[in-house]
Amino acid sequence: MKDEEVKTVQEICANCGKAGSNLNICNKCNEARYCNAICKKKHKKKHKAECEKAIQRAAELHEQELKHATELHDIELFKQPPTREDCPICFALLPCMDSGRRYMVCCGKEICSGCAHAPVIDHRGNRIDKVGERKCAFCRVSETEVNEENLKRFKLRMKKGDALAFYGLGCNYFRGRHGLRRDIDKALELWHKATELGCAAAHRNIGIEYLRGSSKSTRKDEKKAAAQFELAAMKGDAMARAKLGDDEYKAGNTDRAIKHFLVAVSLGSEQGLNYIQALFNAGHVSKDDYASALRARQAYLDEIITNQRDEAAAFGDQYKYY
Repeated sequence: MKDEEVKTVQEICANCGKAGSNLNICNKCNEARYCNAICKKKHKKKHKAECEKAIQRAAELHEQELKHATELHDIELFKQPPTREDCPICFALLPCMDSGRRYMVCCGKEICSGCAHAPVIDHRGNRIDKVGERKCAFCRVSETEVNEENLKRFKLRMKKGDALAFYGLGCNYFRGRHGLRRDIDKALELWHKATELGCAAAHRNIGIEYLRGSSKSTRKDEKKAAAQFELAAMKGDAMARAKLGDDEYKAGNTDRAIKHFLVAVSLGSEQGLNYIQALFNAGHVSKDDYASALRARQAYLDEIITNQRDEAAAFGDQYKYY
């Protein structure tokens, strides 16, 4: 049927059969059309049964669309996480723990805790306490404790579109470090920019703030928090993935929780493995899934453990990486 014919059929009054344009539409089913309110009123009893059927059809179609959208969303949510990066110095996998990595604002590189700790110790094994005497393990530029210089380096990296620079400066504003006044709203502004550039950790931090609702720009909103955690998880954030699993478990969705925890373990989350173990003991996780989680955790540890990182971790918790 041609478009013109469809238009003609759609614009025939259901009561008197006259054709017209801009006819009065039934506000319940949005299908039947009438010349005017009089025809609509006259046809009300005859149209009632068909109207109810149309409403039911629309509800079923809407339900199918929601189901399809949910299926597509879950495919995206639970697909294989993005490839994790290696430390550009030692070439071992970067740990998922925040304390296991360091962002170097001088060069924009993210290096592991072991390589970050190495320049702190001189060739005699003595600690170098003066910041100006320490150098970046990657680019060899001297570290700085001058707040203005540190901020200048962040801004330079931000001009180059460095997501971690926006994220790192946001963290400094959030904690009030390096001479900056604590400003949660400014931190959120920078984190939002970092998310636009692909930073998973920024999504996670924004999600946490939506749960807290402690800022003017981010009121408490659990749905928005969950959306941010999902975006962080899909970009490979292990902590956000474990949080989603915990939320699903508390909501009684054990199967979905297990899926999240298994992905979290593959990303290196010890918390995810603890959940899997607890659910296995409770009879909710199969022996095969539990064994798979244990293997994934061990494979992750095999990739991240190095002597240099162990030495850094022994030096202080700020270098802990698993």
